[in-house]
Amino acid sequence: MNFIKTIISNPLLLGFIILCIVVLVLLGLIIWMFIKLRRFLVGFDSKDISDSLKFVSGNLKDLQAFRKELEVYLTTVESRLKKSVQSVNTVRFNPFKGTGGGGNQSFATAFLNEEGNGVVISSLYSRDHVSVFSKPIKSLSSEYELSEEEKEAIKGSK
Repeated sequence: MNFIKTIISNPLLLGFIILCIVVLVLLGLIIWMFIKLRRFLVGFDSKDISDSLKFVSGNLKDLQAFRKELEVYLTTVESRLKKSVQSVNTVRFNPFKGTGGGGNQSFATAFLNEEGNGVVISSLYSRDHVSVFSKPIKSLSSEYELSEEEKEAIKGSK
């Protein structure tokens, strides 16, 4: 209690203690703000905000260049994908229904892209031989006459 009376009675000591408390609070604020600034600064060797902005700007330019390359790549992939086979359908059948021979060994298979272009391959199987036919398909139709099974294979590919 004597100590508190001494402090209150001596204004110079009271001012010094208050000043020390203020300095400690301000020092704590400076350290806290320095830590916050370090978290805010991005990149190696960033000393201030302008270094961080340069680093971020460089990364942004790299990302924009990568985006342009990716767009070009995806455009070429899309064009190749349109030309690739998107649909395959096979119809098995017996071309000699009346005789009962051969079973469902014959088939018609359609290979089409998304635009309906491609090929239909047919095979006619008999005991003596196998015949294979191929007909080009443009927009789901052919300039050659298609059998019912070939038409069914094309229709099932849509």
